[in-house]
Amino acid sequence: MQMYYKKVRYTFVTMEDTLPLFVESVGYNPKEQDFIRPEGYPYYHWLQTVEGEGRFTFNGREYTLPKGRGVLLKPYTPHSYFVSGSKWSTVYVTFGGASAISILDSLKLNFSTFYTETAQKPFTNIISEMIRIIGEDSEFSKMELSSRLYTFLINLRKYGKINNQPSLSHFYDKVRPIVEWLETVYAEDIGLKDMAEHLNVSSQYLNRLFQDTFNVSPYSFLIQLRIRKAKEILIHNPEIPLKHIAYQVGFNDVSNFVATFKKKEGITPKKYRDLLVNNAAGK
Repeated sequence: MQMYYKKVRYTFVTMEDTLPLFVESVGYNPKEQDFIRPEGYPYYHWLQTVEGEGRFTFNGREYTLPKGRGVLLKPYTPHSYFVSGSKWSTVYVTFGGASAISILDSLKLNFSTFYTETAQKPFTNIISEMIRIIGEDSEFSKMELSSRLYTFLINLRKYGKINNQPSLSHFYDKVRPIVEWLETVYAEDIGLKDMAEHLNVSSQYLNRLFQDTFNVSPYSFLIQLRIRKAKEILIHNPEIPLKHIAYQVGFNDVSNFVATFKKKEGITPKKYRDLLVNNAAGK
């Protein structure tokens, strides 16, 4: 990786870019700082050590991040990390997109866990390339960054070594059937009992399974899914009234939809839609 001697960070106002994958931020930090995020980060988050070592905590466990090791986190995964020793240098990229979930699902990457790069395909080279593209071209192509991001994910799938530390992948394999089912019935009146019956397990076991995999309850996962579906409608069909969107994604009334959307996204769906429209119009 091309080494930088000062902090480099690029952040983009995406407003849920219509690209299948988009970069929300990317950068290099020669002196990483301590962070505590009890609510997680709103986008997928890759953090990797390039020098020194850090300590990373999530899902009730603490891990070390030595050189070459990184962590991929799903959105809103509570976590914290701290400098271990005198210096900790990192690279990172955060991302989302209308197809991010389906792409990561297809690559079997849609869970939070740790990876170690190999000399065969260093992940840091791709992130360095992203930084170079942005730094050298003020009129950089979003599509080019999106392409680099997709290459990064492909390499992570093909060459990333999942460490012997406890991984969440086996949890995700167990919960995958209910996740795929919820993707088709999220608009229906569904409760914890319905989910447990579909998977043929107890409610207590299902709740523990979701907590182990996503750090949220099954019902919270369903609410997040409904909000994501609402955002997709707001992106692709901004002319649809909020009342209709609320019912389409499973909310019983528009006021509950608006309140929940604002709580999760920090902005009302109307304001979110207005920003999308203004952004598309170049205002």
